[in-house]
Amino acid sequence: MGNAVVIVGAGLGGARVAENLRLAGFSDPITLVSRERHAPYDRPPLSKAVLRGDRDIVELKPQGWYADNDVTLLLDAEVVDADADAGTVTLASGTTLDFDTLVLATGLDARYLPGTQQVRGVHVLRTQDDAVALREAAGPGVSAVVVGAGFIGCEVAASLQSLGTQVTIVEPAPTPLYAALGPVIGSRVAQLHTSRGVGVRTGVGIERIDVSDGAVTAVVLDNGTTLATDLVVVGIGSTPTTAVAEKLGLELADASLAGGIACDTQGLTSRKHIYALGDVANWARADGSRVRRVEHWNHVVEEAKVVADAIAGTDLAPSVLGVPYFWTDQFDLKIQSLGDPSADDEVHIVDSDGDKFLAYFHRDGVLTGVVGGGRAGAVMKMRATVAARPPIADLL
Repeated sequence: MGNAVVIVGAGLGGARVAENLRLAGFSDPITLVSRERHAPYDRPPLSKAVLRGDRDIVELKPQGWYADNDVTLLLDAEVVDADADAGTVTLASGTTLDFDTLVLATGLDARYLPGTQQVRGVHVLRTQDDAVALREAAGPGVSAVVVGAGFIGCEVAASLQSLGTQVTIVEPAPTPLYAALGPVIGSRVAQLHTSRGVGVRTGVGIERIDVSDGAVTAVVLDNGTTLATDLVVVGIGSTPTTAVAEKLGLELADASLAGGIACDTQGLTSRKHIYALGDVANWARADGSRVRRVEHWNHVVEEAKVVADAIAGTDLAPSVLGVPYFWTDQFDLKIQSLGDPSADDEVHIVDSDGDKFLAYFHRDGVLTGVVGGGRAGAVMKMRATVAARPPIADLL
């Protein structure tokens, strides 16, 4: 038998593992299993250009690539059972797939507000179908409440406002992006949105969603305010999709580290020949310690190279991931982050011009990260500096 690889999850991580295996010269069978009905596509544009209707879905590979590279792509295929000892996964259709190596790239499931999953007008944004449904419901004369001012919530609010929808963001934290970037940058993001007509209500939560004839009519805040609305977009985070991992008996990371599948520095789980990567995985650091699970695009790309090399037995990618990096596009501003900035860090704004800015984050006198808005070149030039973690006094 050849070394058959089954990859569960056909997002960026799963598709890149298949691609990198072929680039590494791996010639044995690869099966890519997707629970979606669409060919693998890039998710970041969903909350931005795709939602606004500025561009179509960006497929990760041309349709013919899978057949040309002998990768079996199974769409609309849900894995309902898995057996690590037998080396099998079972699909909802009843089909059983044998594997010698299994890769879990199952991603995340969006959280709903309790009891709202079947309410018309309540949306989440995780898939292509979610983006299309929300775009069709939005537009001039429509009002929307976005619950949660994290990255997805802020991006969706900006996109909906650009479509002519009247948007209000509701966030229990003191500012948007508070958990990721703290109050200094969060306040700038709030100003970015309010200056473009978005209502921003922070420090307040949701008491209930009012429904009439099965459709949302209003959001009632815990301070007693009622916001009449046509749409509610829930952006309160996601949970790792670990059902298959649990059936396999894999070790999971602690909830205090945002959960996910516990992996070593090369994505290997607690069972031999089973790997995990991407949003669902929590990789160990080089020293064996574990930090909070990461959900950033570039992290997935780097992990896919490492996993593919581990499976193929090649040594093309480093086993230690690079400097963490993420970005978010809101209105006409790209906000980028390098390193490990924390909401509790001290922040120095070293450059500011309207919405544009550059900020240094530091903790215990040491640089932890660089965050910039509209300062792409300045941020990326700091990659080596951030990796070196110099004293902040050397930079100011």
